[in-house]
Amino acid sequence: MNKIYIEDFSEKGLDVYKDYNENQLKHIYEPDLGLFIAETPNVIERAMDAGYEPESFLLEDKFDNEKTGKIYERFPEVPVFITDHESLKAFTGYNITMGMLSAMKRKKMPDVKEVCAGKKRIAVLENVSNPTNVGAIVRSAAALGMEAVILTSDCADPLYRRAARVSVGTVFQIPWTVISPESLMKDLRDAGFKTAALALEEDSISIDDPGFLKEEKLALILGSEGYGLKAETIKQSDYTVMIPMSNGVDSLNVAAASAVAFWELRSKDMHL
Repeated sequence: MNKIYIEDFSEKGLDVYKDYNENQLKHIYEPDLGLFIAETPNVIERAMDAGYEPESFLLEDKFDNEKTGKIYERFPEVPVFITDHESLKAFTGYNITMGMLSAMKRKKMPDVKEVCAGKKRIAVLENVSNPTNVGAIVRSAAALGMEAVILTSDCADPLYRRAARVSVGTVFQIPWTVISPESLMKDLRDAGFKTAALALEEDSISIDDPGFLKEEKLALILGSEGYGLKAETIKQSDYTVMIPMSNGVDSLNVAAASAVAFWELRSKDMHL
């Protein structure tokens, strides 16, 4: 076992946890694929189960136990850096949930055709820039019957530490990929989907409209936190749908709205 009890924080391999932001890590090995930081034992384990390989682990000493041991022992040659809580917080700049991080190697993303193949219900995110919202939406998608998630390239990365943590690792369980905003509608139509923009417009129909729900293949498109969907996206969509509200409330946070909408759109042959 390759345990290293940290005395010198200039130890080779520790720089990825402090000296690089998440976007820099994504591109650290260009032209090869980069890294991401996974946080909490559950997220790390789900990433490993999905085929992601760790480059190193960083562990708070009080969390060096049977649970975390079963995780890092799967890769005995990978360094496990260990230190105390205060040193870890000072080094990384934040409190680590459940005391465990891992620098993990990215995998090549699948293309849109591969992600959409055989699917009936998918979620599409356009310019959702908050990692917490991305993580929460992916978790709802996985839990409530969506079969895949498509993100435009202006969304927060689902592999960002906070997004993956909020998703409780479901970003490693549901198929997803990233595409250009310019090709979004064409790619969805080429894959055989009817598109539905979630937006409050004069011609919006209720999300539980029976005719709408009878569509065999539906892609629900959700927009940014502040401005919603782009006008052109709404215009090009086959449907514009809304969640009926009461008490004068006109909208929900995008993550909350996604959960309501996913429940309504789930394929009726799915056993939930």
